[in-house]
Amino acid sequence: MSTVSSTPRTKTGITPATPTTTRVTGSHVLQASPHYTTTRRHSLYGTEDRVVIDPGSRIWKVGFSGEGKPRDVFYADAKNYSSLWSWNRATDPTEKAEQDNMLEINLERCMRSVFHESLLAEPKARKVILVEHPLMPLYIKDMLAHILFSNLQVPSISFASSHLLSLLSVGRITGLVLDCGHLESTALPIFAARPLFPQLRTTPLAGSRFSSHIRALLLLFGSYLPPPTTLSAAVNVPAANRTTRVPQEILTDAVIEDIKTRCCFVSDALESSLSDVRASSPAGDDPSDHEPPPSSDPAMSESEFSRGSLGQESAAESEFSIISHLTHSTSNGEASSEKHIQVLANMYMRHSTATNLHMRVVPPVSQQTGTGRGTLIIPGWVRERAAEVLFEGGDVDESSVAEVILDALLKVPLDLRKTMASSILITGGTAMLPGFIPRLHTELLRATAPLNILSTRSRPTYDRYASLRPLVPHFAILNNPTPVPSSSARANVNAGKAPAFTPATMAWVGGSLAGALKTGGVEVAREKWDESDPSQTDQDDDVIMVVPASERIPRNVIPDWTRGLLPAGAPPAVALKPLPSPQAVGA
Repeated sequence: MSTVSSTPRTKTGITPATPTTTRVTGSHVLQASPHYTTTRRHSLYGTEDRVVIDPGSRIWKVGFSGEGKPRDVFYADAKNYSSLWSWNRATDPTEKAEQDNMLEINLERCMRSVFHESLLAEPKARKVILVEHPLMPLYIKDMLAHILFSNLQVPSISFASSHLLSLLSVGRITGLVLDCGHLESTALPIFAARPLFPQLRTTPLAGSRFSSHIRALLLLFGSYLPPPTTLSAAVNVPAANRTTRVPQEILTDAVIEDIKTRCCFVSDALESSLSDVRASSPAGDDPSDHEPPPSSDPAMSESEFSRGSLGQESAAESEFSIISHLTHSTSNGEASSEKHIQVLANMYMRHSTATNLHMRVVPPVSQQTGTGRGTLIIPGWVRERAAEVLFEGGDVDESSVAEVILDALLKVPLDLRKTMASSILITGGTAMLPGFIPRLHTELLRATAPLNILSTRSRPTYDRYASLRPLVPHFAILNNPTPVPSSSARANVNAGKAPAFTPATMAWVGGSLAGALKTGGVEVAREKWDESDPSQTDQDDDVIMVVPASERIPRNVIPDWTRGLLPAGAPPAVALKPLPSPQAVGA
């Protein structure tokens, strides 16, 4: 006999309490993610997790969608810490073919390591989200797709823009994203989740330039203590008597990477003036010689001096890589350049509070007969001021990271400039330097400041960013750890309000979020990839023809914004037919 519950006729004492969690037992409590009604690993429709891969030129980040951080972060070349590719592709056909074959071998090794070592997942049952840079060459994307489809046989690949995914990771769909990577720094405006690719701006001042800059400064101003030949020499011989110049052999890519990630930081802008340079100049020198010349002076810069000091082996890696204070062209140009570099180093040394660091390094082959390792002495001002190369622009082809943002704002439509200026996001591994983001905000304010009439000799007379000066109160960086109060309410609401994801993993976190929400970029299925193979049209199914990587033609199924048509503007004007006259209508 069933009982029917009735409403109590008298008031009873009911104590309000928080509902217990017994009603959710067996639901999403035991699941790996609340995004799915069943467990993520084994759902009714197969494996739901997508593999998110962020393939950088040096560092790869891989993991599953729906997770807050990558499962594994590894160097693509763990032995030499070098880049898999560069923007300088060989022009000779033989050299180009060899370069492409080596790149494909390395990419295949990394992809197999992703599935078989890092994730321990079956590639045939996993859809892949590939985080791509807007300027990644098409032949590299074709190699990645060929390896994933032909070798690993993944079901599908989704190509997603790294800038858009970084913006999604902080809960925004509109903003200006600056990606400071290893090869270049790229600024891309995004409006309503649509990247404005024609307004993209880039500069080679990035991690690679920063590394070569550190190497050049250490060769010029660093010190090295070779290992003592005997134990008695280590006790009796003072360290000052054993100090030598830094050998180039010990500054390997691994040592430079260790110095860059563990020792360097970004300090506040140094308000250098002519009086500072005169005070630090040697006695007896003409103070006018140290006057900063106009930026159009074709003299030997410190970057050219560093290329000469590095030799032919490192010249290609460290080209145009030093502080951009130009010098006057004199008869003894090299001696004058050395003098100006020393004056600048003295000025940095006098204003620096950082301490020198002693780092144990492997000695050169000629000194490995001693006891122990050598000691590399890193000056404190080098640790503090090595990143100045990223903020010193003025060149048309090598703008600073602040100038790249401002140039992108100049290309954005007028009604979007305030929105973009108040929603700036900084991502990339180079942006993880301590103090980088606050210094970038300071450089934005300095670049848009009014020109000083007294200093027009050292600055161009044309005010490039005069139209952006009304936006100065609205500048706000979403992931600024120390936001500065502003008079703009929009800037105060946005500055520093982004989630505390590291700038290097924002693109991967955005890809994880897109995979969990079943959204993403353009998805290419394996069937569509096989149908677009031009080599399968004129041959039988039993015959398999292997095409070299250099002769392989990129397929049209791979999304590429550079070969697509630009968005259509206003529709063409149509000539309207003249209205008939009243007399004609009456007739």
